[in-house]
Amino acid sequence: MEQVINKYEVIIYWSKTDNSFIAEVPELAGCMADGGSYVEAINNVQVIMSQWIETARSLGRTIPEPKGKLMYA
Repeated sequence: MEQVINKYEVIIYWSKTDNSFIAEVPELAGCMADGGSYVEAINNVQVIMSQWIETARSLGRTIPEPKGKLMYA
């Protein structure tokens, strides 16, 4: 499953409000994690992505195919 996880786009930014880095996965609705460092946020979001996909499978929901880089207006 790790190969699939690594294909999703992850957006990382600093949140002054949360005093931590936030990692979001736009293709997996609501999938995000935080961390005290950039690397910690990446590691945490990989765990959450695995759990997101595992939960979706167990519920019989469709798992979006990774699209790579997304374009925003």
